[in-house]
Amino acid sequence: MIQRFADWLVYDIFGLDASTALGEAINFFFYDTIKILILLFFISVIMGIINAYFPIERLRNYLTSRKLYGLQYFFAALFGAITPFCSCSSIPLFIGFVKGGIPLGVTFAYLITSPLVNEVAVAMFIGTLGLRITSIYVISGILLGMVGGFILGKMKLEPYLSDWVKQIQQNSTSDSGTWEKEHTPFFRRLPIIMQEAWGIVKGVLLYILIGIGIGAFMHGYVPEGFFEQYMSKDNWFAVPLSVVLAVPMYANAAGIVPVIEVFVAKGIPIGTALAFMMAVVGLSLPEATLLKKVMTWRLIGIFFGLITLFIIMLGYLYNMVL
Repeated sequence: MIQRFADWLVYDIFGLDASTALGEAINFFFYDTIKILILLFFISVIMGIINAYFPIERLRNYLTSRKLYGLQYFFAALFGAITPFCSCSSIPLFIGFVKGGIPLGVTFAYLITSPLVNEVAVAMFIGTLGLRITSIYVISGILLGMVGGFILGKMKLEPYLSDWVKQIQQNSTSDSGTWEKEHTPFFRRLPIIMQEAWGIVKGVLLYILIGIGIGAFMHGYVPEGFFEQYMSKDNWFAVPLSVVLAVPMYANAAGIVPVIEVFVAKGIPIGTALAFMMAVVGLSLPEATLLKKVMTWRLIGIFFGLITLFIIMLGYLYNMVL
């Protein structure tokens, strides 16, 4: 239905020719924009309902008051997956976790997963690459957070936290206050949840339009096979090259998924494209700058280096199985 509407709007109302690059690009832009915004809104509502009944403070108290035998990494990664944050906007919550005394490895599990897997990425992936690729990406993103957080936790990197964090941790006391169940009826919460979901959509709308605009241009004007000659499966260096090129960049899922869709359509292997996306949304220079508030440069380097290695490994694995 959305495709028929886009065809009618672009080819009948605007009078563009479907066989031209401009017609293809404009059609792609309207189709993807409508489809992604609808998916994003409804998935944001679902995640808002989950967050309303399982607030962040409850998770923090739960993780600090119980011995979970490794499950804390799963819970932290899962929480990162259901929070709608990019790498930079995840930092304040990460800082709060560190200040609150949550183990460093657990906080890293959250920080790794949060920008990689969220309702924006899920909505756009379902709409562009399908449910199978989306499921594989979500599961691997959560596993990456769990394994990365576990390894970083075992490395005992607390001495490399900034002096500011160490001082706060020494002066802070653990708050294990009791929680009272909220009895607000669901029908009263729903308008607020929908308003927050619309706020999420508005907050990423510009990134979505820019990302889809870039994707539309590439879809209409970049010839088939243009990228394939540099990043095909036959080039063993394609995955690490894509990751290294992506790390200095910064974008959230809303801006990069439409570009990834076109990469795949133009011949780049899915694993190489997904590795590029993971590096763009999960590792960035702005993120490193913000992390400097709570970490030394050595710890930031260890964190970036380990996650870069894992993303490269995932890229090769994706190319083998997809």
